[in-house]
Amino acid sequence: MKRTTKQNVLLAFKGMAMGAVELVPGVSAGTIALLTGIYEEFIDALKAFSTVFPILKNDGIKGAWNHINGSFLVVLCAGMAIGIVTLLKLIKYLLEFQSIPIWSFFFGLIIVSSIFVGKTVVKWRAPQVIALIVGTVSVYLITGSAPVEASTSLFFVFAAGMLAICAMILPGISGSFILVLLGMYIYIIESLSEFNYVVLLVFGLGCIIGLVSFTHLLSYLLKKHHDITLALLTGFMIGSLNKIWPWKRTLSTMVDRHGETVPKIQENILPQSMEVDPQLGVAIACAVAGFLLIFVIEKIAEKQNSST
Repeated sequence: MKRTTKQNVLLAFKGMAMGAVELVPGVSAGTIALLTGIYEEFIDALKAFSTVFPILKNDGIKGAWNHINGSFLVVLCAGMAIGIVTLLKLIKYLLEFQSIPIWSFFFGLIIVSSIFVGKTVVKWRAPQVIALIVGTVSVYLITGSAPVEASTSLFFVFAAGMLAICAMILPGISGSFILVLLGMYIYIIESLSEFNYVVLLVFGLGCIIGLVSFTHLLSYLLKKHHDITLALLTGFMIGSLNKIWPWKRTLSTMVDRHGETVPKIQENILPQSMEVDPQLGVAIACAVAGFLLIFVIEKIAEKQNSST
């Protein structure tokens, strides 16, 4: 699909949003891709890498570039990189010092996102409803799980890479959150900072194999069972609300790689149960802001689709 300059700029902004939300544990880049109408194109482009070498041999660089939808991936990934670099410090600050407003913003964003994505299901019948329930319950249980003790075996590192990359693609679950659940987040971060090339190589190999195999599966499901798959993905988004509920009580803590004490296990509570100011008015305003942002994005997407 050949895009105009205006469409590429919009695609870059979508990439920026995907990069920014990946910085927030429990919020996935797949959610933004699904909402902004590029999810299936994104999955197909990633899937194409598994068959790029025969194309490169027969049709050259240009043929391989078109096969993987290279222009789309370059613009999108550039946007993601810009989003991560420019918003990293801001989101880190907000999560640390303004946690209730930022979680409220994403709570409103995910609620309205799940509604808009659910509307793309052509017909809601029993299989679609079952898929919605399964998706919701499974992610609800995952996000409520306590982190396990980490294993540093290379097989576990490989498996963690496969699971983390799959979670990044799926709406409602972030790769970083899966690493936290597996007890691997700190170990992988330390391996990056110390450049432990053996661990990083095994982890990267797991990511690559997981990416190739999982994108094939997702692409097949979206083509052959479109409505059921979208209903399942909508359920994933609804289930993730358990993780991003703004008001929480910390039950246990752990020490991160910087020697700082951070929450390990938390439970959701009502605003009035908070021991500090629940910031209810600010939280509602931020949730509405998240709602309005998605509403505007949806309207822009509708306008773009009607003009093509």
